[in-house]
Amino acid sequence: MTSLSQPVSIGAATAVKKSRSAWGDAWHQLTRNRAALASLIFILLLIALALGADVLRDTGFIEGINDQHRDSSLAPPLTCATMQPNQQPYAPGSPQFCFVFGADALGRDVLSRTIYGARVSLAVALIGATISLGLGIVYGVTAGYYGGWVDNLMMRVIDFLYGIPSLVLVILFQTFFKSLERSDDPGFAHYLIEIDRSMGGLFFLFIAMGALSWIDMARLTRGQVLAYKQREFVESARAIGASDRRIIFLHLLPNILGPLIVAETLNIPAYIFTEAFLSFIGLGVEPPTPSWGSMINAGRDSLTAFPNLILIPGAALALTTLAFNFLGDGLRDAIDPYLRGK
Repeated sequence: MTSLSQPVSIGAATAVKKSRSAWGDAWHQLTRNRAALASLIFILLLIALALGADVLRDTGFIEGINDQHRDSSLAPPLTCATMQPNQQPYAPGSPQFCFVFGADALGRDVLSRTIYGARVSLAVALIGATISLGLGIVYGVTAGYYGGWVDNLMMRVIDFLYGIPSLVLVILFQTFFKSLERSDDPGFAHYLIEIDRSMGGLFFLFIAMGALSWIDMARLTRGQVLAYKQREFVESARAIGASDRRIIFLHLLPNILGPLIVAETLNIPAYIFTEAFLSFIGLGVEPPTPSWGSMINAGRDSLTAFPNLILIPGAALALTTLAFNFLGDGLRDAIDPYLRGK
């Protein structure tokens, strides 16, 4: 005797299936992109290494940025150096330190300096993206929302700044700041110089990179605001007497923020490459703060005999920029429904 199955209500079956929010759906789509997911995992691991560099140094896995083995100058990879009698052991009971990727001309561990150099690149990526996104949103929303003569005036300023080569301006800024540091009487700039020295030369670098990095973001934000401010939901909010601040923060920004974050993620590799280039030509961070660009510059004279001095920081630079590129592409595909066929 067969038993009849119980009828299932269509409404109950529909209720079982939970709907995802827009950001939840974007995350679901991002996790299905293998390249973007692998890039996200790589970036998170790199952040963990950079933040935990001091812990790794204290436990003996890596060395400090100034720790030298004078008898192990230009040591090849996978060699170990015996601790000098006046040096403290890096781990209890361990009389040697092994250079996994070799040592530079001053006897400093390449792996340790590469990990510490990740702090500089990630700091430039974070601060550069924050400055660009913050200034670009404020400038673009103001120009796009209020329109009229305000928009015309603000966009003419943007057009003028577009005529200035950004890299040349950054180099000029850094040259000016370096000259202030060598000045006998810098005046009020003395306090800024002290801040820059305490940050290893990053403070002036952030100012120089933030000078023009927000221009593209401002234009993109303005375009997004112009496209959304005539939509029905914005007109409805305006009709019921909503203030400009309420319309901007509750109706416009939540709808335009996704594409802006995607665009800024795709711009991060440019910030990292700019810092590496400035450090390569001696206008970046101050020694002995390690940077991938300065490490490549230091190892270029030994490229034939000791290629590891360039290959290790160069590989770290290439992998990091590729990871941010793949992550940005994945975010763009996940957030934009037209790109994923919906």
